[in-house]
Amino acid sequence: MDESAGLLLARRLAIVAVLAVALGPVVWLVLIAYKPASDIFASPPQLLFTPTWDNFESVFRYFNLRQLLTSSLVIAGGSTILSLMIGTPAGYALARSTSPRAIWLAYFFLVVRTVPAVATLIPFYLFMRDIGLLGTWWAVILLNTALNSAFVVWMMFSYFRSSPVSIEDAARIDGASNLRAFLSIALPTVAPGLVASAIFCIMFSWNDFLYAMFLTKADTKTISVALLSAYGTKDISWGTLGALAHFSTLPIVLMMILLNRYFVQGMTKGVH
Repeated sequence: MDESAGLLLARRLAIVAVLAVALGPVVWLVLIAYKPASDIFASPPQLLFTPTWDNFESVFRYFNLRQLLTSSLVIAGGSTILSLMIGTPAGYALARSTSPRAIWLAYFFLVVRTVPAVATLIPFYLFMRDIGLLGTWWAVILLNTALNSAFVVWMMFSYFRSSPVSIEDAARIDGASNLRAFLSIALPTVAPGLVASAIFCIMFSWNDFLYAMFLTKADTKTISVALLSAYGTKDISWGTLGALAHFSTLPIVLMMILLNRYFVQGMTKGVH
């Protein structure tokens, strides 16, 4: 075996090892959704078993899946739309600014997104209580928007900086206003970046647990919060947890499959 073949084999083995570590827990969670309780706790673990739908029947029996999915979709979709509406124009303004401090301000918005979630929970909880939004979808949507829009500003700042300004200048010479140049010229050139930013915002909101746990009530809970219901005071319903995890992960997986091409373009085109 020559050196190049050995290097290729080492790379492939490294990829397999990383995939095994990353996908191992996911595969295990999927399998226990179809295992009878006796096989879940079997020692040694049973690789061959007779699949059962009992865990899924328990999910439909004890959970209002329609309400959980509706809450997750409304919160993720609402916060994503608001984040893009706020963050995209702000990123454009910073990218076209002639101030040398614009780049530092853009990175400040990135720092805002890295603030620990628990640090913002208590003050925002009190704020939502005082204005009467505690327990509603809006409480989580507004908090997610505050954090995700900061991330969108940083993302779109990079994309707009890499897009050509000359086309916008030509449009202005032809009589286009700044708003028209932004909507008709600048935005289409960064469409992959918009898709990438939207995907990140959806994932941040869909997978959020802490904010959804404390800022919602029984009829506005998300599916990520419902996963906690599998944990009892004496045991953990692993089969129910695995079955419910299907409904929590499949929408995100399907979205990534459908938008993967745009996501890759967005991640490789504008950020430097």
